[in-house]
Amino acid sequence: MAATGACGHSLAPSNTASWPFAQLTYRESLRDIEACLTAQANKLCHMGLREPVRRSTLADANESRDWRIYADFAQRLIDQARKLYAQDDLGLEPSNTVYALDSTTIELCLSVFPWAHFRSTKAAVKMHTLLDLRGSIPSFIHVSDGKLHDVHALDLLIPEAGAIYVMDRGYVDFARLHVLHLAGSFFVTRARANLDAHRVYSAPTH
Repeated sequence: MAATGACGHSLAPSNTASWPFAQLTYRESLRDIEACLTAQANKLCHMGLREPVRRSTLADANESRDWRIYADFAQRLIDQARKLYAQDDLGLEPSNTVYALDSTTIELCLSVFPWAHFRSTKAAVKMHTLLDLRGSIPSFIHVSDGKLHDVHALDLLIPEAGAIYVMDRGYVDFARLHVLHLAGSFFVTRARANLDAHRVYSAPTH
């Protein structure tokens, strides 16, 4: 339960109220959060913090708090934000929902993250993201080990009928793309150099 401080503001425990501050101000580490808030110690009450923030307190909270709390909260915000951009004009003729699917590899220090083994001297995780191009809002995010091939992200998606999925050539797998087709979805991808295919028909262009 939050308390009310002498400044008249509703106060919360430091390990709760400091996370929104860290996110909104792009803090890069627990030490960075602590140093930044310490520099503004006389304003903590106005920020909703009842006491100075210690790095050890934040670390303990990270260890004990279930990450799914943040995942569920983020998904709720994403659902609300997507509705705000649902009518945005993409400058394209179709009114379908258009998604871009891609991944990025995040390199980590192997001595600090030995569980994320990637190469002999390097650790990494890979973030697979499905981006709704109306508003550039992620509708799906999956973090895997760095070795997972991009194409496996297609197994994690729930295809949306009528939606258009734009992907790079790393997602070319006909069995998986056929699943999108059966769901009533469309996909646009780049062809691999060794792709053995021929054009069946062409649609007129304006």
